[in-house]
Amino acid sequence: MEKIDILLATYNGEKYLKDQLDSILNQTYNNFRLLISDDCSTDKTRNILEEYKNKDNRIELFFQKNNLGVIRNFEFLLNKVENKYYMFSDQDDIWKEFKIEKSVKKIEESDSDLVYSDLEVVDENLKVKYDSYWKLKGFYKKIKKYNNFESLYLNNFVTGCTIISKKELIKKFLPLPNTSKYVLHDYWITLIISQDGKISYIEEPLIRYRQHKNNKVGSKKKSSELKSIDEIRQLFIDVKKEHFEVFIQNENKFVDNNIKILNKEALEYYNMLEKKKNINFKKWKLFFKLYKYENFNYKIQNFVILNIPVIARILFKIKNKLS
Repeated sequence: MEKIDILLATYNGEKYLKDQLDSILNQTYNNFRLLISDDCSTDKTRNILEEYKNKDNRIELFFQKNNLGVIRNFEFLLNKVENKYYMFSDQDDIWKEFKIEKSVKKIEESDSDLVYSDLEVVDENLKVKYDSYWKLKGFYKKIKKYNNFESLYLNNFVTGCTIISKKELIKKFLPLPNTSKYVLHDYWITLIISQDGKISYIEEPLIRYRQHKNNKVGSKKKSSELKSIDEIRQLFIDVKKEHFEVFIQNENKFVDNNIKILNKEALEYYNMLEKKKNINFKKWKLFFKLYKYENFNYKIQNFVILNIPVIARILFKIKNKLS
């Protein structure tokens, strides 16, 4: 039985932390180290961690002196990994009791470099809202059909708290980019590993993915909070600009020179779109190359919003009147 390193980054998580710790410590697979790094919490998080440490010697605690932020905190923990496999954990979810067991079995039997799973979306009281996060977000068909670097390139569909991967690959993606709120550690890790490694998935939800008002990342779409098509369009452009800026800043992590070229072309494309307020006739082929692995509805919706906003505004107004 391989020993697993579980990486848990905490910050002011007192409300739900005990539930998460209990769910990890009571797993059917019990050969693990739980490495926890607290990022200068000001609530009772540290007291809770010390209480659990005194009860279970599988826990190793690290208390940061200066606030690192979530990405640097996980990077700190990644540098502490000693065993063959590691997993990520958030502080406010619930792991189903067989999560580790099924994750280890999948990564070994499939001889994969990284494995991830679906999630069950629950509210703050653990009432089920959606039985499949993949279906909620529209990832299901894409994962089942592609599940490769090319399909990950434009949009992430892997949630960090479901990942199990190999220590030997950590050097491939470190240091983690920390300049964008849209390219987070889970996306970067999966993308870089998937270039020349094998990624696999477990279709079954292995986590109760708790959604509450303090979620840093969650199931809710940011665009749903915006009130005009121009705000939505600007968000789309901002996300992709940061996306490709990060790729260009870290181009040494990409093994294919064609991808390095595409990164620059894509950034130029979104910069150009930002200046086009009504209609764009340029680089449509590039759009369809970038969105090749997205579903038809998503592709067409984004094409109209980005390239023909004059029409998107009309459709948006009609939709609002009908709703």
